[in-house]
Amino acid sequence: MSRRIVITGGASGLGLAMARAFMGQGDRVAVCDADPAAVAAVPDGLRADVADVTDEAAMGRFLGQIEADWGGADVVISNAGIGGPAGPLEDLAFDDWQRCLSVNLDGAFLTCRWAARVMKGQGAGLILLTSSVSGLFGFPFRTPYVAAKWGIVGLTKALASELGPHGIRVNAICPGAVEGPRMDRVLAMEAAARGVTEDAVRAGFTEGAALRRFVTADEVAAMALFLASPGAAAISGQALAVDGHTERTT
Repeated sequence: MSRRIVITGGASGLGLAMARAFMGQGDRVAVCDADPAAVAAVPDGLRADVADVTDEAAMGRFLGQIEADWGGADVVISNAGIGGPAGPLEDLAFDDWQRCLSVNLDGAFLTCRWAARVMKGQGAGLILLTSSVSGLFGFPFRTPYVAAKWGIVGLTKALASELGPHGIRVNAICPGAVEGPRMDRVLAMEAAARGVTEDAVRAGFTEGAALRRFVTADEVAAMALFLASPGAAAISGQALAVDGHTERTT
C-alpha cells in the first residue's frame, strides 16, 4: 500500500531528491514550494503547489487540501529553508536575521503543528526535519543559519518526546555540504563575506570532512527512505548527519 508523503520546499534540491526517492517506491508524494517556476517544472506524478512556509494562510490551504484529499499523511518532511546572510554578526541586518529564522523555524512550526494533529488522530506517523551539520557545530559568519538549524534540532528533540506516546517518530537529518546550485550560492556568499576565493571556501568544506568530499542530494534522500522504513521503527529523537563526518568547521 502506497504511503502518503508531504514535503515542504520540495520542488527543487534536497526536497525534490526526496520526493523522487519516495515516488520510486510507489508512494504518493505532495510538495509545496515558494518558487512558482520550480513548482511548474516538477516531474509527472508529483503533486505540487505554490505555498510559502512562512505564510500561515497559504500553508493552511495546502495542508488542508492534502488532509481533505488523502485523509492525513504517513511521512511529513519539513524541508523548506534558506541559507540566510553571511558575514560578521555586527554587519548583519535585523531583517535578514528575521527572514532566515522565519523560513527555517516558523515554517517548521506550521508544518509540524499540522503533522502532529493529523498523526495523533492516526496513532502513527513520521516527521522528518531538515537541519544541517550547522545544527551540530558552530560555523563562523553564518550565525542566523546556524541558530535556525540548532533550533530545528531542539524542536526535533522536544517533539519526539511529546509525540512518541502517540506512536509518532520525529527525527532530524543533518546534511553536510551538498553538491548543487544552492551550495554554489553559499560558497559565493561566504567567499564574499570572508574576502577569500570560492575555491578556498570549497576546499575548507571538503577538507573539514573525513571523506574529503561533498555529499549528494540522493545520499540525503537515502537517509530519509531509511528513516521511513521498518528497519528504523525504533529510531526517534535523533539528529542524523549525512556529511562524510565533519571534523572541523573552519
